[in-house]
Amino acid sequence: MSSYNYLTKDGYKRISEELDTLKTDGRKKAAQDIAEARAQGDLSENAEYDAAKDAQGMLELRINELEKILANARMIDEDNIDTSKCSILTNVTIKNVKNGREATYKLVSESEADLKAKKISISSPMGKGLLGKEVGDIADVVTPGGAVQFEIMNITL
Repeated sequence: MSSYNYLTKDGYKRISEELDTLKTDGRKKAAQDIAEARAQGDLSENAEYDAAKDAQGMLELRINELEKILANARMIDEDNIDTSKCSILTNVTIKNVKNGREATYKLVSESEADLKAKKISISSPMGKGLLGKEVGDIADVVTPGGAVQFEIMNITL
């Protein structure tokens, strides 16, 4: 895979809004928490101060991560997606060859993946196994539980 983060317009907007919130409200709250903990006295034995500083570090780490995602973002226009094969932003209906169960997933970038919403990353084992397949093809997916075969039943937007 390339170093680009392929995002939908909604995905880009969601990440931008989260970044803005963290930079404003998140940083303000972190500074307040540190100030309150500092006011409690001796910093060498102040667990609340240490926790507030750790939380600030995690906040800055998340801000940095989101900035990198947006810096390498490439917007994908859903109107130009080929539905003759599995690719990013396609909805793929698959059937487990062994047990016959069917499921539909949307292939998305890693930053938009959400299994509860049935969005799987193209860089995940399942995503890699499905990419480039056409209706009727069998995708061999290597999972932690072993290899599983899925038949591609339908591809839509």
